[in-house]
Amino acid sequence: MNPAAAAALPAADAEVDVLVDLDKQKLSSIPARTPNATERWMEYLGFPLGLVLFGLLYLMPTPGGLTTAAQAALACFALAITWWVAEPVPAYVTSLLLMVLLVFTGAWEETKVLAVLGMDVIWLNVMAFILSTILIKTNLARRLALHLFVRFGNRASTMLLAFVLLQLVLAPLIPATAARAVMTLPLMLVVAAIYRSTAANPTNFGRNLFLQNLLGINILSSGFMTGSTANLLAVGFILSMGDHRVYYTDWMFANLPVAVAAMLIAWWLGPHLLFRVSDAEAKPSLPGGIEGLRTQLARLGPLTTAERKGLGIFTVVVLLWVTDRFHTAWFGFSIDPVMAAMLGVIITFAPRVGLLTWNDTDIPWHLMIFSAGAYAGGLALDQTGAAGWAIERLFALLNFGPHPNFWTVYVVVIAVNLYSHLFFTSKTMRTLIMLPVVIELAKHLGFPPVSLALPAAFTIDWVIGLPISAKPNLILFTTGQYSVLDNLKYGFVMTTIGVVLFTIAGMTWFRLLGITPGF
Repeated sequence: MNPAAAAALPAADAEVDVLVDLDKQKLSSIPARTPNATERWMEYLGFPLGLVLFGLLYLMPTPGGLTTAAQAALACFALAITWWVAEPVPAYVTSLLLMVLLVFTGAWEETKVLAVLGMDVIWLNVMAFILSTILIKTNLARRLALHLFVRFGNRASTMLLAFVLLQLVLAPLIPATAARAVMTLPLMLVVAAIYRSTAANPTNFGRNLFLQNLLGINILSSGFMTGSTANLLAVGFILSMGDHRVYYTDWMFANLPVAVAAMLIAWWLGPHLLFRVSDAEAKPSLPGGIEGLRTQLARLGPLTTAERKGLGIFTVVVLLWVTDRFHTAWFGFSIDPVMAAMLGVIITFAPRVGLLTWNDTDIPWHLMIFSAGAYAGGLALDQTGAAGWAIERLFALLNFGPHPNFWTVYVVVIAVNLYSHLFFTSKTMRTLIMLPVVIELAKHLGFPPVSLALPAAFTIDWVIGLPISAKPNLILFTTGQYSVLDNLKYGFVMTTIGVVLFTIAGMTWFRLLGITPGF
C-alpha cells in the first residue's frame, strides 16, 4: 500500500461506515426529490391528460362486445397509468383514486377492490421486506457487498457486469423473481451508496444499477422453463392446444441465449446511451479507494452468530422456494412462496431464536398501497373482459388475410406480446389471455402452433416497462433510485431491442432448432 493510501484509510473507514449503514436508508420513508425539467413538464401535462383520457373512454358509446363495466375499467386504468408515468400526484395517491373510481363507476365491486390488499402478492412483498431486513441488521449485506466491491468495484462497468453474472447464476437456482429481488436489493443499496447514488440524489450509475438488475431478475427467468409459473402455464397451453411438448432443455437452449444477449446489450447501452455515466460517477470516490474497502472487510472478521442465524433462516426459505415441486411427496402438502417466506419471518421474530423485533423492520407501506391499486386495476381489466376484448380487437384489426407471410405475422405477434406487459399487472394474466389467442391465430393461418406460440411464450417474463409490471419492479422502485419515467424509458428501449432480438433469433437460431419454419 502506498503512503498516501495508508494515510487516507482512517477517513475511508469512517466514510464507508456511514455509506454502508443501511439503517439510515429507510425504504419506508419517501425522500424529498427535486424533479428535473422533463419531469416537471410531465407533471403539468399528465394531470389534465389523464382526466381527458378518462372522460373520452368513459363517455364514448360502448363498443360492440364490451360491457359498460369493462369500458369503465378501461377508462379508470387509462387515467391511472397516465398519472403513474407523469406523477402529477404521488403514485400511492393515484392507486387510492383508482380503487375509488373502480367502485364509483361500477367497474368492479367494492368487496373485490378492497380484497386486493389481502392478495398473496401483497403478503409476499411484506414478508420479503422483513426478510431483507435480516441482511441489513446482521451486517450480511455489508459483508457481501464489500466482497463484491473489492473484487469488481474499480470501475462502474465491471461492477455492473458483476451484477449481470450474479443474476444469471441465481436465475436457475431461485425461480421466484421476488426472492431474487429481496436477496440482492441490500447489495444494490450498498454499492449505490459507495458510488454516491442515494434516493434523495440518484445518479445515472444508480439508475443503471437498479434498472439493469430489474431487467436481469425478470428476463433471465425467461431463459428457464421453471423460471416462472407463467412459463409452465404457457407450456401447458402449447401441449393441450398445439399438441407439441416442450422440454426443459428445448426451452433453455432456445431462449437463454436471447436473454443473455439482451443483458449484455443493456450492460453496454445503459451507461453509454440511456443514462450516460460520467467519468466522475464511474469510480467510487472514497478516500483510500479499494484499500479502504479491504480494510472495512477485514474489520468485519469471521461470521458472527447473528450472521449465521440470518444465513440459516434464508437457507430454509430459499430451499423451500427451490424445492416446491417436491413438497407434496415430502410433506403431503405444498408450501407456496408466500407461506415459505412467512415461516422464515416467524423464525425471525421468535424469542431467543430470532433476530428482529417488529420495530426493526422497514416495510414501505406506501408501496403496498401502490401495489394494491395497480393489481385492482389490472384484475378489473381481466375480470370484466376488457383486456381480452382489446387483444382480440387488435388482432382482428390487423387482418392478416388468407395467405399472409409468416414473418410478418411472427414479428407482429412478438411485438404485441412484448409491449402488452405495459398494460397487464400479471404474467399469469397475460399468459391466460395471449397464448390461446396466438395458438388459435396460428391454426387459423395454417402455421404450426409452436412456431408462434413458443416464441410468444419466451416474451412472458419481459415485464420491464413500469413499476406495476411485476413484483420485483415494485420492490426496486421503492429505493427512489429511478423514476417511473426512467423505468418507462429503459423498459421501452429494451422491449424494442427484444423485438429485434426475437426477430433475428426466429429467422436464425429458432429455425435451426426447428421451432420456426426451416431453411
